[in-house]
Amino acid sequence: MILHTNVLGEGEPIVFLHTGLQTGNTDFEYQREYFRNSYKVILPDLRGHGNSIANDITNFFEECAIDIEETLKNLGIESAHIVGCSLGGLAGLSFAKKYPNKVKSLVISGVLAERPENWLEMHKEESEAQAQLLHNEELIHYFNHLHSSDWKQFITMGQDEEWYPFHLTKDLDGIHSPILYMVGEGNNDESKSAILYQSLKKDIHVSIIPFASHLVHAQQPKIYTEVLSLFLENVSKDKGTV
Repeated sequence: MILHTNVLGEGEPIVFLHTGLQTGNTDFEYQREYFRNSYKVILPDLRGHGNSIANDITNFFEECAIDIEETLKNLGIESAHIVGCSLGGLAGLSFAKKYPNKVKSLVISGVLAERPENWLEMHKEESEAQAQLLHNEELIHYFNHLHSSDWKQFITMGQDEEWYPFHLTKDLDGIHSPILYMVGEGNNDESKSAILYQSLKKDIHVSIIPFASHLVHAQQPKIYTEVLSLFLENVSKDKGTV
């Protein structure tokens, strides 16, 4: 499906893929304002989010990859820098593996490379926290206003202890573009993932940012953006572009 998308600025295209239950307009706000002056900033709503209406999220990550490809094709964009966090990071990773030639660079955060030993305990705690959303009238009203589809389907998806696509995250095979993995120091499992990814792929860049955790781009937006900007500048230099 062609995703509902907002586009800002001109230049090399950079796609920001939002976290779960957010939209292209409500996430990566600091980053989009920073990069819109020098890049074409592309802000899609992932399927089932915002105005990208979908009430069937079976094979979500596989379908996300196809959605992003169709959306970029519709915009006349052959390849782009892909930036995503958490659910958006997983979608970006899926896209980069399926369509490696359409990725100028890949930047992901909030992603686990391997299943933690205490995954079942972690999942139980997260599932219980997500279920509490369904008892908060203020949040229900907020998400109802934000999403045209049934957003509760993502709560249901998350209740399955096998929902996380570790088959995607376990390696970076098939991705030819430069990769930057960013993580907040407060998330131990993601910090371990940074070390694992470095051992699996020599040319990956990693950044462990202090005073942040899972949502590093929102918790330390300035540092995150500076690192991202430096990475993109070096990608351009390596390719001999401006």
